[in-house]
Formats: sequence, structure tokens, C-alpha cells
Amino acid sequence: MKTRPEILLKGAIVALAVLAMAAARVEAQGSPGPTILLSPDSMWKQKHNLRVCADPENLPFSNRNREGFDNKIADLIAHELGDSVSYAWWPSRRGYVRNTLSAGTCDIVIGIPVGFDPVATSKPYYRSTYYIVTRTDKHLDIKTLDDPRLKTLRIGVNLLGEDYTNTPPAHALSAHGIVGRNVVGFSGFYDEEHRPGEIIDSLAKGSIDVALVWGPLAGYFAKRSGVPMTMTPLPDQDSPDLPFAYGVAIGTRRADRELLALIDNILEQKKPEIDKILMEYNVPTIGAAH
Repeated sequence: MKTRPEILLKGAIVALAVLAMAAARVEAQGSPGPTILLSPDSMWKQKHNLRVCADPENLPFSNRNREGFDNKIADLIAHELGDSVSYAWWPSRRGYVRNTLSAGTCDIVIGIPVGFDPVATSKPYYRSTYYIVTRTDKHLDIKTLDDPRLKTLRIGVNLLGEDYTNTPPAHALSAHGIVGRNVVGFSGFYDEEHRPGEIIDSLAKGSIDVALVWGPLAGYFAKRSGVPMTMTPLPDQDSPDLPFAYGVAIGTRRADRELLALIDNILEQKKPEIDKILMEYNVPTIGAAH
């Protein structure tokens, strides 16, 4: 299976998992790349202003009102650096990094897979996975994609378009022979028509029976749905090609080694505060963040 490393949907974490396999290859190779001195145009050091790449309409991660947990983590990092925070807003689309971090309009991008090749990545600050989400009152108790009921239940899953860029659950459903009319696709590209929470909204309304959702989205919107939801982690063995779980990190330009080192230190020193932010947004985490 081929991946396109230039496809980055910052903030829309449902789509970032597409890059997990490529990231895993980089991580396994253990090649951090050459050490490069801080780039001379780094605004954060010259102006004491940390410029953040972010999607303006993508809760729970970020929005223009700075209400997402990525926004809160950016505030924490900037505070520790002694910097103010400004934003380069760009919607989660193909070419995100090219038009933001690589273009020099910002200094960090929050919420990318560990080892994502186009940027230098920090240590992960949390690890999550995809979840099987159902209405608690339906008592479905589905724990794996091998459950035969999934052949007939209406299943919601985020889709991105071409097959090789689809999310891990979409690939896994196909591998399990779960295709056709009972699979309902929800866009992973968000705009005025399609919002991040629509897959959970459809589950709450009964339009679908099961939703396969990236953890932070599932936890945040399930809590706000007004309907009790049951969340079960998708087992790794259900996805032979793309992992469901991975660590999430902060990215910088490769030249900004000094900034990356400072961020790594802040993430370690401020882990309790970061964990508290994630809990406030009901972000489910698993295992060690590595």
C-alpha cells in the first residue's frame, strides 16, 4: 500500500492516521536526520512570538476562537517559552504543511503522527486509537470487526476519497468484507456542510448503529451528544495494514532544532498539565505515548 507523505490534514486527526504507516517506517528506521542549527528567520526567537499552524474550524482540536485542546497546549508551550501566540489559519486539506509550516508562516504544527517525514516531530504528548462507538441503550456490545452483526448494521466511518488515502477503519472494514449500503461514509474534509461531529450526531439520532471514530473526536462529541455512548477500542488485530493507535506529536521545520528541543523539554516537564487539558476535552488515551 502506498501513502502520499504530502497529504496532511492537521487537526482532522481522523485523516492523519492515514500517515501512521509511513510514520512507523520512519520511526523504525531510527534515522533522526542531520543536526541543523536554528534557522535564522525563526520568529519565535526574534520576536518572542510563537506562530502556530491551525485549522480555524475543527473542534475539539482548534478553532479561530482558540477553544480547542491544541489551542490550550499551544498557549502552555508559548507561556513556557516566554512568548505570545499568533496563528496561521489554514483549513485541513491536502497541502496543509506546504502552505503553512513549509511556507514559513508559522513555527509549529500541533497534532501530527510521531515520525511524520515532512517535518521534525517532538516526543508524543498523547497516544490514542480508533473506537467502536454505539448508543449505550442499544446494548450492542461490539468489540471487534469480526462481529457478524456488522454485516447488517449501519456503520458510520470517516472517508477521504481515493481508497489509498482512506482512514484505517475504512480499510479494515473492506478487509473484513463489510462493504455496501450498510457502510455510511462521513467526510474527513470539513467545511460549512460537513462538521467534525456529524458522525456522532448521526449515531445519537439513530441514523447509524455503529460509528468507527478517532478517539479524541469520539470522546469529545460523545460527551456532548446528550445520549449515553459506549466506546470500545478497535483491536489492533482488526487492521493488518494500518495501525489504529499511534502517538501524536508537535512538528517543526527540520532546521528549528533548538525550538524542537525546547518543546520536548516542555512536553516532559508539563505532562501533568497537558494530561489535564486532554481530560477536560474527554480525549481517551491508551498506553504510553511513544
